[in-house]
Amino acid sequence: PDDFSKSNRIRAGLEPLLGNSVFVTNGEVWKHQRRIIDPAFEGGRLRDTFPAMIAAGQAAVARMRPGVVEVEEAASHAAADVIFRTLFSIPIEHQLAARVFHEFRAYQRSQPILNLAAFLPLPRWFPRFHRRETRQAAAAMRALIEQLCAERAGQIAAGTAPDDLATKIMTTPDPLTGELFTTAEMVDQVAIFFLAGHETSASALAWALYLLAAHPDAQDRVAEEAAGLGDTPDFAALGRLKFTRDVFREALRLYPPVPMMVRQNRCPVHLRGRKVGAGAQIVLSPWHLHRHERLWQAPDAFDPARWQREENRASARDAFVPFSAGPRVCPGAGFAMIEGPLLLAMLVRAFRFAPTETPVPVAHLTVRARDGIRLQVLLRNSGPEAAGAGNAGLHHSGQPS
Repeated sequence: PDDFSKSNRIRAGLEPLLGNSVFVTNGEVWKHQRRIIDPAFEGGRLRDTFPAMIAAGQAAVARMRPGVVEVEEAASHAAADVIFRTLFSIPIEHQLAARVFHEFRAYQRSQPILNLAAFLPLPRWFPRFHRRETRQAAAAMRALIEQLCAERAGQIAAGTAPDDLATKIMTTPDPLTGELFTTAEMVDQVAIFFLAGHETSASALAWALYLLAAHPDAQDRVAEEAAGLGDTPDFAALGRLKFTRDVFREALRLYPPVPMMVRQNRCPVHLRGRKVGAGAQIVLSPWHLHRHERLWQAPDAFDPARWQREENRASARDAFVPFSAGPRVCPGAGFAMIEGPLLLAMLVRAFRFAPTETPVPVAHLTVRARDGIRLQVLLRNSGPEAAGAGNAGLHHSGQPS
């Protein structure tokens, strides 16, 4: 991470929302932030977030209605609910949570696919000309997050704070310096938790639902597996969602939420026989790596069973990087791999999904569908014949767009 730091040009593109968050910092500042954040996402502590995830999943099932549903929006709502419940112990229906979600949707709509100024070799002080709507939505969202963090700081001081992720992070000192996050620093971190923990999870969940809709046999296997969860599943129940977890992995492989990552090198290096000068912009593309025909068998096919085959394990270890890799791996990777399969299982247990069209992926903040993902949704107890009616006349090759 010291020799290949996060690109300052990417930082410039995301600065209105993320400020000085762990996603864009480098060097000692980044190390200080990770020393405080990482303990909150350790395995034992993730277990504590499970009841909040279950509650968010139950709420997502209750909101879903039969008919044609734009599932990207539904997934975004569900993932945002998970973040608010696990971070601040409030559901998305809470007034402040609902306002943050509203402003983030406005930020999504206003943010261009690429801020061209961020890729120009300009000095850091040079303005990046973000759209006014982007700046306004980011500022409004950060003001609401600041209110949540300030209220939590007051609860911590009074000894009345709930034992959730926000409290754990705000009360964890840096083991080297003893420093805690200030409220201003916490605002930056919550912004990236919302972007990384909500936006990426929503993208993966929506594509997973589409893939299952296009492959009804796999969907039925998920529903059968999910039937064993029970009404109030405990943390150990996750271990029984083996196939569902593989489906979610396959969705992350085919539609990685972050399609590219950009680093810049501190010193001249040689990469694959090429000399790369210091300060070069090095693009790592999970989208291409996950579909590389030298690394994967039938790389464009949806094949959850590949994760259990020996020949794919080397690729899974070396070429599957939806959460990045190494020291800068996403601290919430474990969180996402609990949340995603759980929400997927709960939704598929209650509903049957069928495709209405083939979505076209594009890169915004994450990999999204150009015109949304619309699926026919039926109550699962209405029988497979009803789901088949929504499938009439459609052809699916099994190849993602």
